[in-house]
Amino acid sequence: MNEQTLSRRLERVAAHVPAGARLADIGSDHGYLPVALMLRGQIDYAVAGEVAQTPFHSAQRNVRKNGLDERVTVRLADGLAAITPADRIDTISLCGMGGETMCEIFQRGQPYLNGQQRLILQPNGGERELRTWLMDNGYQIVHEELLRENRFDYEIIVAVPGAGIQYTEQELFFGPRLLEARSEPFLAKWRRVLRQRQQTLAHFEHAQEVPQDKAREFARQVEWINQVLG
Repeated sequence: MNEQTLSRRLERVAAHVPAGARLADIGSDHGYLPVALMLRGQIDYAVAGEVAQTPFHSAQRNVRKNGLDERVTVRLADGLAAITPADRIDTISLCGMGGETMCEIFQRGQPYLNGQQRLILQPNGGERELRTWLMDNGYQIVHEELLRENRFDYEIIVAVPGAGIQYTEQELFFGPRLLEARSEPFLAKWRRVLRQRQQTLAHFEHAQEVPQDKAREFARQVEWINQVLG
């Protein structure tokens, strides 16, 4: 990647950042996303938040090298604590961390959420837990997409405030918008997962001690996946 070229995964995240946004990219990983979007003229202002020293200093260098010190603020902070009211943030992105970690960041960072921000999320696993948190905390999932990069499946979830939305267990598991569209990458992912779950259940049958809760959960997932794949 260079300053204006992002990975395919981050390009899909960037596609959902509104023009003229005031973006907070939390866990910014060297500031790649805000720097690229600012150089393209897509956003007005950005905060790059990092909790670790090494990527924090790397983001600072990246911002300074591109002459963006006045428009991209790099802050060393835990999660959403990187945001101040003066930033007037309207879009928040979190990418490349587990869904459970994202839930923890949002839970701890509730005071920094103003009930109006668009959330653009790219979890590495834990998607069901993340969707459940969004539903339980007054967010509506307006877009989802799935892409495969370097032999990994990545899901992108875009959510906006929308109280009273209820999703079924299957929608939380597969993703309501992904389930609706049933794209080829989506179907291909679940064919792979189905094979893995079936192999695990077969292993359970010959194992000495089997965690019954896990076996029942996997069996239920296999049933859901078979229904989706038809």
